Amino acid sequence: MSIYGNQGQQLEVTVVGCTKLKDTEWISRQDPYVCLEYGSTKYRTRTCTDGGKNPTFQEKFIFTLIDGLRELHVMVWNSNTLTSDDFIGQARIQLHKVLSQGYEDTTWPIQCRNGRYSGEVRLILHYPNANKLPATSYAMSATPLGAAISFPHPQSYYTSLPPPPATYAPSVYPPPPAGYPPQQYPTTTYTTQPYPPPLHGTPYPQAQYSGIYPPPPN
Repeated sequence: MSIYGNQGQQLEVTVVGCTKLKDTEWISRQDPYVCLEYGSTKYRTRTCTDGGKNPTFQEKFIFTLIDGLRELHVMVWNSNTLTSDDFIGQARIQLHKVLSQGYEDTTWPIQCRNGRYSGEVRLILHYPNANKLPATSYAMSATPLGAAISFPHPQSYYTSLPPPPATYAPSVYPPPPAGYPPQQYPTTTYTTQPYPPPLHGTPYPQAQYSGIYPPPPN
């Protein structure tokens, strides 16, 4: 299969991590992340908090190939909370090798604004539909040192964070069982009792007193 007939096919790019990054922090450890750009498709890894000079990502992204476009733009940034993010470096990865052989696991050097070495980024590229041709020599994939570089702002990149909960499909589990129906209890009618209640049994009859009251003295 020719590398010039892959319009619409998929290229898998795994960002493994970075090594020997230029440190942009004076006191604390830097928090790097990686941006990928191919045509109009843009992705951003998560931020590796306290990743320092050797962050690890292990994140995979899928790009739809465009005929004639054989370059992947990679940029590494340091995330800041109170100020704008710091640019660490970039590389332009040529895709001729992976499109012809199907697989490439390489560490590419990145360059800062003045074109100097500022670290390395490791990517694993996988193209399942490649024609398995014998390996040939390829020119250096990254941009030559000292070349002019343009720097788009990192906020324009899409994030790889999960979508909001509203976009997930509903659960396949059945709903919980309905609650038990209310119990019907018989209603008891109570009669009003007098208070205080009468004495039980028959009351003693009152004795009839005969004689003079008060009795005369003896």
